[in-house]
Amino acid sequence: MEKIVLRDEYIKLGQALKAAGLVDSGVEAKIVIADGEVLVNGQVETQRGKKLHDGDQVEFHGAKILICK
Repeated sequence: MEKIVLRDEYIKLGQALKAAGLVDSGVEAKIVIADGEVLVNGQVETQRGKKLHDGDQVEFHGAKILICK
């Protein structure tokens, strides 16, 4: 599981996917999120700007990301 350490209070979902190297661009992030391919805390998330906080978990095509401080 990849960990993303927060520099601020939160990171947006699209930025987290890019930071983890799961997508190559913001456009690609927008598409996979809008298509319902991304889970946040086990639920499908379709908002690219969804704010992720400490403890949130993201899953995309079997890859998992943990957001932490």
